[in-house]
Amino acid sequence: MEELLAGTKFAPKGLKRGDVVEGRISSIAGKEVLIDFGMKMEGVVGEKEWEVVRDFVAKLKVGDKVPVVIISPENDKGQMIVSIRQAGSKFRWQRAAELLKSGEAITVKGVEVNKGGLIVEFEGIRGFIPGSQLTNEHQGEIPKLLNRVLSVKVIEVDQSQNRLIFSEKAIAGAADLAKKLEEVRGKVKVGEKYTGKISAVMPYGVFVNLENGTDGLVHISEISWTKVDNISELFKVGDKVDVSVLGISETDAKLNLSIKQLLPDPWGKLAKKYAPEQEIKGKVTRVSPYGIFVQLEEGIEGLIHISKVSADQTYEVGDKVSCTIESVDSVAHRISLIPVLTAKPIGYK
Repeated sequence: MEELLAGTKFAPKGLKRGDVVEGRISSIAGKEVLIDFGMKMEGVVGEKEWEVVRDFVAKLKVGDKVPVVIISPENDKGQMIVSIRQAGSKFRWQRAAELLKSGEAITVKGVEVNKGGLIVEFEGIRGFIPGSQLTNEHQGEIPKLLNRVLSVKVIEVDQSQNRLIFSEKAIAGAADLAKKLEEVRGKVKVGEKYTGKISAVMPYGVFVNLENGTDGLVHISEISWTKVDNISELFKVGDKVDVSVLGISETDAKLNLSIKQLLPDPWGKLAKKYAPEQEIKGKVTRVSPYGIFVQLEEGIEGLIHISKVSADQTYEVGDKVSCTIESVDSVAHRISLIPVLTAKPIGYK
């Protein structure tokens, strides 16, 4: 009986249209993909779905396991027709998730219009471009985008909700940013000095419009070599300032600027002026959980680490203190101090 079934090539009982089974790729030749189920008859992937699954097939090799759906247990040529579209769909969702992470631009095709935007096809699965994510040019003519190919980026992926969202604006925004970065790089060079006017004074820094039409931010840490507590006491809108360009932001083409880099660094001569074991006097400027900051001169502060402070010693801002220099690092702008003690307290480290 087994020999008779093998000779007639009839499909084994139990397999019917719609069944999902797993098989191994036995051959890939051109558009023909054969799948072995351990039976006398191999399955062949239907030609009608080739365009949909060819990118998935390109990743397959002989011996790979794939789930398939039975389309026809036997056609007029005695073949079992199967579909690997379901497996290909899973592959595409994985690819969409990868594209979301990488930010790579891809192309999609408009297939349907609804009141919220444009439904598109991406390598065999459908996604959506909300009207708000289309460029201004296309927002007013969405029906004209049917069968049009658009460049987009993936901005949301949720296979469990069958939710795949694209943005055309993200591509346009990237192109605009690239153009703006090119323009800014043509006007300024990192490390060079430029003149501009302050356009805004904020608690965290000042915004400056340069004479060449570019603009950027001088962060509070780049205003002075000394600690700045209130920027508004130093600058007002309209003040003319010289700045140095530290860098150009890749996210918005804005400049990172500095005022202090054009001023003498008071730490430059510290190696000659201050040395370990030297006794000095200063004034407490800050008391923090990790130590006491002591101003030695204008723009120069040292730190008494909390581990060097005895349990019975307290400090307040404005106190005059005597210290011994423990170490000097002019590159890192750091001086470590030890309070001068008349007696070594218990627990001192």
